[in-house]
Amino acid sequence: MAISPIPARLLNRPTLINHKNMRFLISDAPSDSNLALYIAEFERHNTTDIVRVCDPTYATVPLNNLGIKVHDWPFGDGEGPPPAIVRDWIELVEQRFGKDPEKEPSSAIAVHCVAGLGRAPLLVAIALIEAGMTPEESIAFIREHRRGALNTKQIKFIMDYKPRRARKSKCTIL
Repeated sequence: MAISPIPARLLNRPTLINHKNMRFLISDAPSDSNLALYIAEFERHNTTDIVRVCDPTYATVPLNNLGIKVHDWPFGDGEGPPPAIVRDWIELVEQRFGKDPEKEPSSAIAVHCVAGLGRAPLLVAIALIEAGMTPEESIAFIREHRRGALNTKQIKFIMDYKPRRARKSKCTIL
């Protein structure tokens, strides 16, 4: 039985999404056999965190040794994330990028699911909405950079998503 060689480059390169003070890398799931290629991409973009929203397909030790924190927040394929994951995701984005939209990002958060077309772009859409985009703008922006992203159920989730800033504001009638 012949062992297939490790590819010299990734077949599906991660997609860089830049908006205001945020940088995200959306990708498909690495495996132990190609993790070194992903690590090169993560280092190139100064990735501090990886959000894994699918079942594990690689060991996290090499990433942890580089100071990259892996967050395991799996949720169903083709579905929207549960409220606890949305809360944790928004908190991570705010911790890494702050709240100053003019500040140039010095790092990136990588997020991946199996194919990099559903769950991962959905989380990035939530961050974009929290940063002021409309749901429609976030969908168009992500699809402009990552063709085939987001299915019908996920688009509905995005369209129905209410940003935290809207929930925090209280209208007082005098």
